[in-house]
Amino acid sequence: MPHNNRFPYQQMLPVIKLLDAPKKIIITTHHKPDGDAMGSSLAIYNYLKAKGHNPTIITPSDYPEFLYWLPGNEHVIEYPKQMEASQKLFDEAEIIFCLDYNNPNRTETLETVIVNSKAKKILIDHHLHPAPFCDYTFSYPLSCATCELVYQFIVAMEDASVINKAIAECIYCGIMTDTNSFRFETMTADTHRIVADLMDKGAENYKIHENVFDNFSFDRMKMVGFSLFNKLRMIPQFKTAFISLSKEDIAEFDSTTGDTEGIVNMALAIKDVKLAAFFYETPKLIKISLRSRGEFSVKEMAQTYFEGGGHRNAAGGKAYTSLDDAINKFVSILPEYRDELLK
Repeated sequence: MPHNNRFPYQQMLPVIKLLDAPKKIIITTHHKPDGDAMGSSLAIYNYLKAKGHNPTIITPSDYPEFLYWLPGNEHVIEYPKQMEASQKLFDEAEIIFCLDYNNPNRTETLETVIVNSKAKKILIDHHLHPAPFCDYTFSYPLSCATCELVYQFIVAMEDASVINKAIAECIYCGIMTDTNSFRFETMTADTHRIVADLMDKGAENYKIHENVFDNFSFDRMKMVGFSLFNKLRMIPQFKTAFISLSKEDIAEFDSTTGDTEGIVNMALAIKDVKLAAFFYETPKLIKISLRSRGEFSVKEMAQTYFEGGGHRNAAGGKAYTSLDDAINKFVSILPEYRDELLK
């Protein structure tokens, strides 16, 4: 069993006591959940079910179809589609788990419901600067994924033996997706030991990878090809590359939630590129994904210029402008980072 360097036992005692008898529990995550968000939510769901609790996952939005295979997914409730039933569940909830977000505003449609709930709230997350809205906060930004922390949480609950194939698959999925298939610097030796333990408990690595990365629609693959051939731009003097898609581009390929996942990483895969960006136009705003190599922090760039945040090498933001204006702003600030980018 990998060493548990999170969740000191004394810190866990009130949570262990809180969960010592069956409870009505709501599990929440951020808007437009990704692999780590749904992996951690469904891992906790399956764990709590195994312990005799009555858990329900309520997401604030839809999420990619390539995550529907996750064990327990058929029980997920999307709040916008079942608002009345969801509100009743929140009213009855004794505990709310807040997974993979550091501020309730990241749940968008669920923010007011979560903040106003009288239920005890438990935060498990790996983003910086958690807001003080939960009764118990387990925030560890150095962790590679919230799923890694969910594993540590279950171990700290003295329930390592409860981790079965379903739980292991969910946790494995979150770690895999949030580390870009185990490539990021946040993948420590301890994390690899956790992954090995998950495989020992039944997680089939090749099947999980196929379910997530080899399960795209024909339209999505055409959109990726279009993005790389027509929309990829290089700024070699700043070791930067970016891709942009307009509303018209997206409509042409009948895009669905999750189809743009990973496109920004393709720009970062270019030799000598240190900073990559992806601009995605929606009816209301421009969504921006930022990625970097090494010590260059895109988190600071996202916070300062694009109302966003995230991690050192993976961050996101937004702009309430035209697509061209958002791109021009990005290009205009690059000289400010010249020395760091050219190191």
